Amino acid sequence: MVPLRLFLADDHEIVRFGLRNLLESQFGWSVVGEAADGKEAVEKILLLEPDIALLDISMPSLNGLDAAREILGQGCRTKILILSVHDTQDVIQQVLDSGARGFVLKSDAMRDLIAAVDAVRSNKTFFTPKIAQAVLERHMKRMSDQAKQRPTLVKKKQA
Repeated sequence: MVPLRLFLADDHEIVRFGLRNLLESQFGWSVVGEAADGKEAVEKILLLEPDIALLDISMPSLNGLDAAREILGQGCRTKILILSVHDTQDVIQQVLDSGARGFVLKSDAMRDLIAAVDAVRSNKTFFTPKIAQAVLERHMKRMSDQAKQRPTLVKKKQA
């Protein structure tokens, strides 16, 4: 199997430590760099070009979503996976708009992070179940609202 090069960006050292240990327990996976803020993450990711970068949303100097946009906007091939404690509809939409390939809630990381990285590595997307459900519900509501706005066709009675 081809080695996997990962990058971690989170402003909490203990979180990076735990993520590193979890990720490097997988055969062939290595964390090639870390950052404690978004600006540092952008600089290092553009320099190191890891396969996947795991970015926290709430970081100083530049949040993870803006960092993702900047990294991808520079033409970097690194795939972005967002980690966060935030799960509001607004945040979910911002993650989708950022170009990230996946979104894992920190509360679900022990259960879902390895699967998320595997999915993103395979050019798939990954959303923890709670996020996937929220995305689906928002889409279904939008479809329902659109259907209500469409004029209904009334069949004319034939004489």
